[in-house]
Amino acid sequence: MRSAAELALRGRGATAPNPCVGAVLVQGGKIVAEGWHKAFGGPHAEVECLADARIKGVDAASCTLFVTLEPCNHQGKTPPCTKAILAAGIKHVVVGCGDPNQDVAGGGIEALRAAGVEVTLGIEEALCRDLIDEFIIWQTTSRTYNILKMACTLDGKIAARGGRPQAVSGPQSQQDVHRLRAQAQAVIVGGNTFYGDNPQLTCRLEDLALPADYCQPFAVIVTGKLPNAYSTFNILRQRPQQAIFWTTEYSAQTPLADELRQRGTRIWGLPELPGPLGHGLDFAPAFQRLRQELSCHLTLCEGGGHLGLSLCRQGLMDEFVLYLAPRVLGDREGKSLFAGDAVQSMDQALPFRLAHTVSCGEDLKLTYKPRRK
Repeated sequence: MRSAAELALRGRGATAPNPCVGAVLVQGGKIVAEGWHKAFGGPHAEVECLADARIKGVDAASCTLFVTLEPCNHQGKTPPCTKAILAAGIKHVVVGCGDPNQDVAGGGIEALRAAGVEVTLGIEEALCRDLIDEFIIWQTTSRTYNILKMACTLDGKIAARGGRPQAVSGPQSQQDVHRLRAQAQAVIVGGNTFYGDNPQLTCRLEDLALPADYCQPFAVIVTGKLPNAYSTFNILRQRPQQAIFWTTEYSAQTPLADELRQRGTRIWGLPELPGPLGHGLDFAPAFQRLRQELSCHLTLCEGGGHLGLSLCRQGLMDEFVLYLAPRVLGDREGKSLFAGDAVQSMDQALPFRLAHTVSCGEDLKLTYKPRRK
């Protein structure tokens, strides 16, 4: 099931708004065929796995099928996977987790069992449920699924006190970030990153096989200070029509904003949250607009400590990917991983749970999920 889960992640982003799913066929304790849902509207993981078995000359009827999500039993863009499983003669199916969609939950398992197939449910359930977290967000809200990515030293610093643009993590982690960008339809940074680093916010991996129709993610910049429309920033010079500025409602009505709009750049004025702990702009409407107007389903936020904390405090961070570098800066004036609050007690700390850990070169890649109330 863990192998099936790893396969599922290969389709992440491309399957939206469907979940990413992986499947393997096991014979004699060995994986003999594999498949994953590669793109929205394409064959599901089970069908891909059965096709792989046919290519390899594997008799699927003598195998056990492991699949991360309950097989579908309804006609959508593709036929029901339960029919393909039954047609292949498979006698035992192991399912990671049930379908969270209330309209179809349990239908696939019931159909298989009614046909005499042995179904085992709940193997590596927590791991498999994490795979469909974005699907649950898309089913239950009108916004995007948001990943926060950051890198820090062992003492929790993301930059030295001067704030100069220097890499914290190693080359393998930096390559992995581009893989995350390939999954996202929008990459978000704060104004300090935009003005200080002059980023491109594009996916630039030579060894990454991107589809022919791949489109670079939108570049979203969160700032109250809009740049000149004809400045030399990479994003405005190379792809102004894919740039989006999230700013105050006041800044969105200025002549500077109008000049940017004339170049095709989107300027979205956001309301400000009231109160001393308001954490600046209200991002919820912006994430809804990304999905509804631009068909974005997954975003990657690469902002600094203030932006990251705002997303967390507003309950809009769904996944936190942290690259922990084996370094100690040792400077209390260095920029901290999260910043912006004046809290008095550990009772006010934001709770997370560790979902996944993997080495990334010399760094440690830690994936956290927020503990929802």
